[in-house]
Parts: sequence; structure tokens; C-alpha cells
Amino acid sequence: MGAMTDNGEVRFTKGHGTENDFVLVADLDGTCDMTPDQVRLLSDRRAGIGADGVIRVVATQAAAEADVRDQASQARWFMDYRNADGSAAEMCGNGSRVFAAYLRREGLETADEFAIATRGGVKLVHFERELIAVNLGGWRIVDLDAAREDGFDALVKVRSHDPMPGLSLDLGNPHVVVALPDSADLASLDLSEVPEVNPAKPHGANVEFVRPIGPGHIAMRVYERGVGETRSCGTGAAAAALATRWWAGADGGTDLWRVDVQGGSLRVRALPGQQVELAGPAVLVADGVTTLG
Repeated sequence: MGAMTDNGEVRFTKGHGTENDFVLVADLDGTCDMTPDQVRLLSDRRAGIGADGVIRVVATQAAAEADVRDQASQARWFMDYRNADGSAAEMCGNGSRVFAAYLRREGLETADEFAIATRGGVKLVHFERELIAVNLGGWRIVDLDAAREDGFDALVKVRSHDPMPGLSLDLGNPHVVVALPDSADLASLDLSEVPEVNPAKPHGANVEFVRPIGPGHIAMRVYERGVGETRSCGTGAAAAALATRWWAGADGGTDLWRVDVQGGSLRVRALPGQQVELAGPAVLVADGVTTLG
């Protein structure tokens, strides 16, 4: 089944995970790829449907990338995720839950647990009543030597603040987590411009700003590369919890975290083998048809 109707319109579904929102387009046989301009149009909140990103639903064996097609023996469906600026991304934590909810609603997957393919590798999802949990896979601190010596490996500058120390993590996509100093207020941070990360990341990074609330509980705001500030970021919430856990050390490093974002709350669990799980809600809010210009 292609994404196009007989008269050239495109079927879509709108969904969100803690208000991190997406336009999903079902291109099951992989015959209707989208250009960056078309992704930008769908994502445009004034001229299009409006979203933080676009998810194309494709049979894994029909994916354009060979390394994604190699996942077909483990996962039937590929989450082809594009940022709002049209760029392709490795994966998206909140998007993966919305993707899984769509697969279940459409009968493309019927089990409570199944795998999905992403550019960041195979991810296992399972349904827990009102929540969907995703094993995001492995993670690492990018420069462990610098982190062990100084506690951080980057400096992050936003408007009206001196550079603040950050810790770089790789969760299949790049993140820099900033533990806010007492002089910085989370709610009043100006994230209208791209945070300046030094040293700069080759492919950019999502930047998370974190304020501890209590044991195993943090609040976060995030600037997503290719998008801007979003109401939530799933892999960013995981990175923020993991960085805070690492900073806390052996005495405070609980494995279970609540991460409050502007769009709600997410659960992050550190798993054995340097892996991490993200859990939260996913809501499909509308279906319709549109044109791509």
C-alpha cells in the first residue's frame, strides 16, 4: 500500500508522545519517499499539518538503506524518522512509541511486544497498559576520560548565560546534557536559538538542560537538532537521567528515574549491559489527507 490516494493526496495520522508531536505517513511498500521540502511542509505549523518530525511507515525489507534492510529478519516495520527541517535522524524515543501505537491500531502488529527497525538499530517495544516502553539499546559517555577527570566534556552557551558544563552521551543519536548551575533558572532559559556547544559536534546534538527535583526525579528542557525547542524528547530524557545518575555516583545512582518535561512525565530505567529503557504514553489524535505542494 502506498501513501498516495488516487487523486494524489497523502493520507496521514497525527500523534504525540508527551506533546512531542509527529505526522505519520504509511508508505508500506516503500514506493512514495518524501523529499526534505515535503517533510518541511508537513511539519510547518502554519502552512502544513505541524509537527516536530515526520515518521514514514515502511516495510523494513523495502527500506532504501541496506543497513536497515538487514534488520528485516528481526523487525517487520521501519520507522523512517525525519526531523522537521527535513533531515533524516537515527531514531526518536517518543516517536518510536507513537510508531508502535500506530502499528497496533492498524493491525500491522498485534502482540504486546515486538521489534521495530530504525537507523539506530532494532528497538524492542512492549505495551504496559497505558504506557509503551522502548528498549533504546546501548548508550555510552562519549569522552569517558574527560568526564571522569572533570565531570563534563563540553561547554554549552545559551543567550544571557555564561557557558555551562555539559556531558556528551551517545544513545544512537547525539546528546549533550547540562546540569544547570544554581544561577540559572530552568523555566526562564532562552532556547530560541541553537545552543552553542564547544567543541562542536560533527552532526549536531540534542541539548538537554536538567534540574534535580528529588531522588530519582529531574525536570528537563530540550533543544532538538533540526527542530528547535520541543515539549519533550524521549532519547533526551534518557540521556538526562543517565547523566544525572552518573554524576550522582554510587550513592545516588538509582536505576529508575522520573523525568518531567513540558509535555508530561517519562520513565527511564537503566538496564543491565549499559542499556536503557524509556516508557511513556502515546496518543494518536487525528487522521486525514493533505497534499505535498
